[in-house]
Amino acid sequence: MLRSLGQRPVTGSDEDPRVAELRTAVSRLRRELAVHPAEFPDRVIAEDELAALAAMAAHGTPEIPRLRRSLLLIAGAIGSVSALARGLSQVRSAVDLFGEPPRR
Repeated sequence: MLRSLGQRPVTGSDEDPRVAELRTAVSRLRRELAVHPAEFPDRVIAEDELAALAAMAAHGTPEIPRLRRSLLLIAGAIGSVSALARGLSQVRSAVDLFGEPPRR
């Protein structure tokens, strides 16, 4: 996990460390969700939104409003699954690195 926004990812690239953190957190939660044995009604929503976050992270700096929307949908979909709480928290922390969306 990156400790500050000033650190570069281990790869040594010029990649935005916030994007690297988001990609790592999303990847981890996707793996945890994939192996989670229980089915729940909104699992597909969580999987779709995690895929959307992964795509955003793969294409540079994501739009903050879209990040927040995806995070809310994921939290709503898996928020009651305690086994996924840590991974969800890590995704939330990664989204928070991007700051607040601009006020209208």
